[in-house]
Amino acid sequence: MSDIQQDQEQQSSVSQTSGVEPGKWEREQLEKLVGSTLNEHRRTRRWGIFFKFLTFAYLFTLLVIMFPEKFSSPPIKDSGHTALIEVKGIIAAGEAAGADSVITGLRAAFEDANTKGVILRINSPGGSPVQSAYINDEITRLKERYKNIPVYAVIVDVCASGGYYIAAAADEIYADKGSLVGSIGVLMNGFGFEETMARLGVERRLLTAGEHKGIMDPFSPVREGEKEHIQSMLDQLHQQFIDVVKRGRGDRLKDNGKLFSGLFWSGEESVRLGLVDGLGSSSYVAREIIGVEEMVDFTPAEDLFEKLAQRVGAGMAGTLARMSGLGWEPQLR
Repeated sequence: MSDIQQDQEQQSSVSQTSGVEPGKWEREQLEKLVGSTLNEHRRTRRWGIFFKFLTFAYLFTLLVIMFPEKFSSPPIKDSGHTALIEVKGIIAAGEAAGADSVITGLRAAFEDANTKGVILRINSPGGSPVQSAYINDEITRLKERYKNIPVYAVIVDVCASGGYYIAAAADEIYADKGSLVGSIGVLMNGFGFEETMARLGVERRLLTAGEHKGIMDPFSPVREGEKEHIQSMLDQLHQQFIDVVKRGRGDRLKDNGKLFSGLFWSGEESVRLGLVDGLGSSSYVAREIIGVEEMVDFTPAEDLFEKLAQRVGAGMAGTLARMSGLGWEPQLR
């Protein structure tokens, strides 16, 4: 008798002895195996659906962040609105209050057929004289091109230095009585560590090609000729600032010897000095001055990924340099 026949007889004998129907055990095991396979397949399918949904949600969120204008509400189709552009924070290249961002918002606001007036809502301590000048020049250009659209600057907490440089281009300026306004001046600051280096016994080894290439090096003594050169440059930038304010404000400025000294005043006092035309918020200006209460925000949305890259990389390095005094850059602050 073959081995296979012997196994079959043994299984039949066991089944008869245990009272179990022949072949039932095999069917039960097969059913369990199939059931287990189906359950695993269902679990795998559920997880697949979950991860597909998660991926879709992630990609959709990414698109909304990168292209917010594509997912925003349709443009307001009305008979008119007041355009609003925020100038908030330090005025510097790559920042939200930099020229690229503010000018983009300004152009979009002026080009909109329903814009009846433009409000620049300013809350800034100042910053780069170049970025401030870019924005001032663009406001002047757009006012000349769109003569029927007035421009108003509305000061929130602070409008100092570069912030006021921008505001001076507006047709009128409004502020709260507690706002801080002015600081019409230029500064360049830093630190000098030459005496500290000497006390520590550290030798400064600075090699340059060009007699004044190491000008204002914080670890070397200040040379009088270089100090005079920088002061002359600051005076020139200050005069440019003064000329811009006088051109923008004209006869509204009061004769006050401290007006361009770098001092700042409250919004209430600024009205008396002619730096500000009146007291009021952006909603007040839209409703009472422009006559169109409905406001549409034309401030460009920040690119969060680019902002993060700047903070982690070169942007952070530049900020630290300015904070430590190692970046000798003129500031309207």
